Amino acid sequence: MSLNELWFLLVAVLFIGFFILEGFDFGVGMSTRFLAHDQKERDQLVTTIGPFWDANEVWLLTAGGAIFAAFPEWYATMFSGYYLPFVLFLLALIVRGVAFEFRHKVDAKWTSLWDWMIFIGSIVPAFVLGVLFTSLVRGMPIDASANMYAGFTDYFNLYSIVGGIAMVVICFVHGLTYIGLRTEGPIRERAQKMLTKMYIVLLVGLLAFAVLTYVSTDLFEARPLATPLLLFGAVVTTVLAYFFTGKRMEGWAFTMTTGTILFTVTTLFVGLFPRVMISSISSDFNLTIMNASSSPYTLKVMTIVSLTLLPFVLGYQIWSYYIFRKRVSDSEPVGHE
Repeated sequence: MSLNELWFLLVAVLFIGFFILEGFDFGVGMSTRFLAHDQKERDQLVTTIGPFWDANEVWLLTAGGAIFAAFPEWYATMFSGYYLPFVLFLLALIVRGVAFEFRHKVDAKWTSLWDWMIFIGSIVPAFVLGVLFTSLVRGMPIDASANMYAGFTDYFNLYSIVGGIAMVVICFVHGLTYIGLRTEGPIRERAQKMLTKMYIVLLVGLLAFAVLTYVSTDLFEARPLATPLLLFGAVVTTVLAYFFTGKRMEGWAFTMTTGTILFTVTTLFVGLFPRVMISSISSDFNLTIMNASSSPYTLKVMTIVSLTLLPFVLGYQIWSYYIFRKRVSDSEPVGHE
């Protein structure tokens, strides 16, 4: 495996990790309006992700940094071409982060506002990222100079909108499964009931996404075996998650929804490889892991540094999840977020 391939793999792993970990964060944030009936239950939900939400976002920052260092042409084209969506995405994350910190540090009359900001700051980033990645694999107008000149319909079309909605639904289901795993009391029971309906919605969404992927992209042509198998894996894990939820086996259900995200995001990266951005103007203008990468020396130094520091970062995050593994009851003191 070349260093270019290794760093493409690492970028994919970082984004997959982000979607899995921040996915349940987003889902819990959405559930504060769909699931919680009062302020006490919203406090309970926020407490379940209080120790984790900011650390989970580090995966996205690291993925962006890895692209910047390993594939500067990819970084330049994507972050300039998707400038407005990224601004919307970052503003939503900023508002969400502020809301977590302020919701119990201001007068009670402002708490509802900050709770709404958590909801909006959870649903908007999930939708924007879904739109971004699906439009990216569909292809964007990139010219010979690696400049992207996209119009509204390049960003928002049937495929990307369905992809955005599918990502929101996946995150919501993942969050509900996490709530069933981490809470006690009425809200846990309510999450279980809502999940039985949402799994059906998710299955329909995955099937629609698979059909549109076949129609709108070349992923089935580029990877005729891997693409259908990965999408089938996403469907199978969703069905298994429904089964385990019905059996009250929340740990296995959460593992299966994790698998759904894993298979779905992996489908996009496997279909892209060895490309990193697809030009809708001409395949000659595609950005690949070769023409968009840094020098071999830069990749070598980055590899040594990353492999040295990665075990410490992973160890810290695993330890934090272990320490805060207990269920959160409806009588949990407020302020853990």
